[in-house]
Amino acid sequence: MDLSKHAFFEGKIVPLSEANINIATHGFLYGTSIFGGMRSYWNEEKKRLFVFRPYDHFRRLLHSAKMMSMRTEYDEESLIDLTLELLRTDNWQRDIYMRPTFYKADLGIGVKLHDLKDEFCMFVMAFDKYVPNDTNAHVTVSSWRRIDDNVIPARGKVAGAYVNSALIKTDANRSGFDEALVLDNNGHVSEGSAMNIFMLRDGVLVPPPVTDNILEGITRKSIIELARNELGLEVLERSIDRTEVFIAEEMFMTGTAAQITTVTKVDHRPIGAGVMGPVVTKLRILYEDILRGKNRNYEHWNVAV
Repeated sequence: MDLSKHAFFEGKIVPLSEANINIATHGFLYGTSIFGGMRSYWNEEKKRLFVFRPYDHFRRLLHSAKMMSMRTEYDEESLIDLTLELLRTDNWQRDIYMRPTFYKADLGIGVKLHDLKDEFCMFVMAFDKYVPNDTNAHVTVSSWRRIDDNVIPARGKVAGAYVNSALIKTDANRSGFDEALVLDNNGHVSEGSAMNIFMLRDGVLVPPPVTDNILEGITRKSIIELARNELGLEVLERSIDRTEVFIAEEMFMTGTAAQITTVTKVDHRPIGAGVMGPVVTKLRILYEDILRGKNRNYEHWNVAV
């Protein structure tokens, strides 16, 4: 794994080997940390690295911190500034993934969120594909249910909540599937293990609403805008029943790590013709150009390093 030489750790950039927490740290013992998943893309022609929608990512991160009763002096702009400084320090010239994290930093035992010190850190790593089979994924409906917002904030990226995702992903992979669909407690299709989902049904693009225990994804938000403005599609946010996915024309998953992953089979049933369809094909091409700073209409989504 190609990790950064440096990290931002508790107020400054340090060698990665020095960015360590104690095993008695609250965030480690109880999962009381929140994180963001962000990516930057290298444009070989321009010799520039482009950070994708950092303001939106940090805004969501700060919202997650608020849900977990975290206090911080950082805002979106200061987090962007320290990110750019960190990326320049190691002079990255390839596609990378960034992991900013707020965590409860006190040492010792005690289950609570209040009266604890909150700290921030970030490291960087080289990153390629999250789902190797991203043009022809075969998924299953998981036996695990998606965490409910009244249990753990589903719209926040809370570290401890990702045990739910780990159980879902491991069981799916061990059963021979690339990914899984997860139902919420009402039986509606909510997400993948750690991705948002879309289906195309009767020519309408349908993502589950933010009230069905999904993460309010930045990639999801981007794809909705591109589908409406660039492809002229109707986008209808509504709950999705389990059997609807079997009769959809197309289906795909989105996320910072996964980008746009095409689903061609669900539980051995083909989606549409069983191959990547025209809508997701167009979205993948359009999205890839935007990520690398090749589309002037969406330059405002990127920050160049």
